[in-house]
Amino acid sequence: MDRLDAMRLFTRIVELESFSRAADALQLPAATATHTIKQLEARLGVRLLQRTTRHVSATPDGQAYYQRCVRILADVDETEAGFGNSGTPPRGKLRVDLQGTLARHFVLPRLSEFLSRYPDIELDIGVGDRLVDLVREGVDCVLRGGELRDSSMVARRVASLAQVTCASAAYLDRHGTPRTLDELAQHRAVNFYSTATGKPFPFDFMVDGQARSVMLPGAVSVSDAEAYVLCCANDLGLIQLPRYHVTAQLRDGSFREVLGQFRPPAKPVSVLYPHQRQLSPRVRVFVDWVADVMSAAA
Repeated sequence: MDRLDAMRLFTRIVELESFSRAADALQLPAATATHTIKQLEARLGVRLLQRTTRHVSATPDGQAYYQRCVRILADVDETEAGFGNSGTPPRGKLRVDLQGTLARHFVLPRLSEFLSRYPDIELDIGVGDRLVDLVREGVDCVLRGGELRDSSMVARRVASLAQVTCASAAYLDRHGTPRTLDELAQHRAVNFYSTATGKPFPFDFMVDGQARSVMLPGAVSVSDAEAYVLCCANDLGLIQLPRYHVTAQLRDGSFREVLGQFRPPAKPVSVLYPHQRQLSPRVRVFVDWVADVMSAAA
C-alpha cells in the first residue's frame, strides 16, 4: 500500500474509531489494515493509535499526524478535481443521508437522472431525520431542512421552501377561521415535536417584517410529516409546514390556508459535509445536482 493510501486508511480509522469499520469502508481485509498501520508507525517511529477492547483513538502524535493527513489528502483531491475535464468521470461509493420527506418528494423521484449522468458512482442512501455523525459514520454529506446549529459542518443552502398555516375545511367550518393571531387562542393545533428535545415547535408568523412565535394547545403531537398531514385531514386542528406537503389538498379545497397575511418564514434546506474535508469530485457533483433539483422545486 502506498503512502497516500496508508494516510487514507489511518484517517478513516481515527474518524470511525475502529480498524474493522475503516477496513470495510475502504474495502480492505482487516489484516491488511492492521499490517499497514504497523508499517506506518514503524516508518514514522511513533505510536499513532491507542487500542482498547472497545474503540481506537489517536495518540497526541497520532492526532497531529491526522491533521496533516487531512490537509494533504484534501489537497490531493482538490488537485485531481481540477483536472476533471480530462475525461475521467467521478467514480466510487458515495454515502449520503437525506431527510425523509425531502428524499421522497424531491430527490428519489429524480435519482435516475443522477445515476444516468454518473454511472460510475455507487450511492448508499440513508433516509430519516435522526442526527448523523458524519465523520464517525463515514457519511459524505447530508440533506437537511431547517435552521442549522452545527458549526462543525460546512453548509450549502440549496433551497428555501415556502411554508403555510392551514386546517381542514371541515375543521374551519366547525370552529371558524382565525383572522388575527389573537384569535388563535380559540383554536387547537396538531403539534409537531422535535425528536431531539421532545418539545413541540411553535407556530411562526411574520408580522410587519418581524417574526412572532405562538404556542398553540392541542390534543395530539406527532414527529412525522405524513402523520401530521393525516391528523389535519381528520379535522384535529391547525398545522404549519412547508407548502409542498399539502399542495394537492389546498388545490382541491380539502385544506384551506389561514392567516395568509402572516405567512411563516421560508424553511431553508441545506447540504452539509464535514469541515475538514474538501469535496471529492463525486461529492461535488452530487451536491451540485441536489442543489439543481431543490432550486427547481422550490
